[in-house]
Amino acid sequence: MKINAFRSTILSISLAVAFAPTAVFASTGDDKDIQGLISAAQDEAPITVYAPSGKIVQTAENFTKKYGVQAVGTKVSSSAQVEMMIREYRANNIRGDVIITGDASATVAQLLPMGMAESWVSPTLKSDIADYAKDPLLVYGDPAVWTYNTEIHAECPVNNIWALTDSKWNRRVAIPDPLNKASFLDWFNQLEMHHDKQIAEAYKQYFGKPLDISKESATVSWVKALAKNSPLPTDSDSAAGDTVGAPGQTDSFVGFMSTAKYRDVAQGKVHLGICDTMYPFVGWSTPGYGVISTKTQSPNAAKLFLHFLMTEEGISNQTVDGKVSGNQSIPANQNEASGVQNVYSNILQYDATTGMEDFDNRQDWADIWRINFTR
Repeated sequence: MKINAFRSTILSISLAVAFAPTAVFASTGDDKDIQGLISAAQDEAPITVYAPSGKIVQTAENFTKKYGVQAVGTKVSSSAQVEMMIREYRANNIRGDVIITGDASATVAQLLPMGMAESWVSPTLKSDIADYAKDPLLVYGDPAVWTYNTEIHAECPVNNIWALTDSKWNRRVAIPDPLNKASFLDWFNQLEMHHDKQIAEAYKQYFGKPLDISKESATVSWVKALAKNSPLPTDSDSAAGDTVGAPGQTDSFVGFMSTAKYRDVAQGKVHLGICDTMYPFVGWSTPGYGVISTKTQSPNAAKLFLHFLMTEEGISNQTVDGKVSGNQSIPANQNEASGVQNVYSNILQYDATTGMEDFDNRQDWADIWRINFTR
């Protein structure tokens, strides 16, 4: 796919001029001393943390109890986070001191290069964080997985993503609407830029013949074919889970959804299982990056909050929903329902090196989906 570099360049220049930083990111000089950081944070004003999950409210309360530093967690949708940060930055009226991003490519393409936000890694934890997860700081991966109904099937009835384009699965694939979920458009672009050969190999395995990629990439061909096979676009991951896993079905759906939906399995509300042999990927993990506003008046409290999130105590109420900590020393949550940790090595991870391209190509992928989607 041709990258719209001109659009990206113009956007970057105009925003960089309009929103050029006027404040230097503060530091206490105590970065290697967490006790010093705690003391400095306790002398600062309360902080507000934006995150796409409502569980950030409890996380902030736990943080305050532990460190005596006032923090308030606020749920902000992924689509609204970047716009709010830009407006606050421009107005010199920062409300969100720490942001756990739900929009990875916008963070990489806009917030960080334009100086509105900065990443920070706790020195005491950096040895447990992979290099790729440090810049920006990966607080967690939020996986979505191909899922089937375990009440109907003893195992997943599909093991290749191209099977979902077959007439057998016409109108029987449920996914959150890509036109309403930017991370799905990034997913398409990540597949094309980093794994297109695997998409082509999956085609050959399923159909027994090579895919013609002389005119378009394997990923574009797959996205078109999936859209033409009349999938059911839902307004949320939860709705996709209900469609796939509702009890009493005789003719099932396969779906793509967040592992958080698996919480309902224990109550018998849904019957869900991961398609753990799906080729080439079992799922896709959207990164939750932790960044700090460069105009925060409480930089040490903000740093301390990121430190807290990278500990088991700080992230446990997120990992119970299937999120995977960027701190590799933190074990899987014993109460997590999906078992996603067992297949995490087969889940596509976001590659931030092409964040600008992901952001630039969103409209192109949206157009491909819109034009080819068949009801």
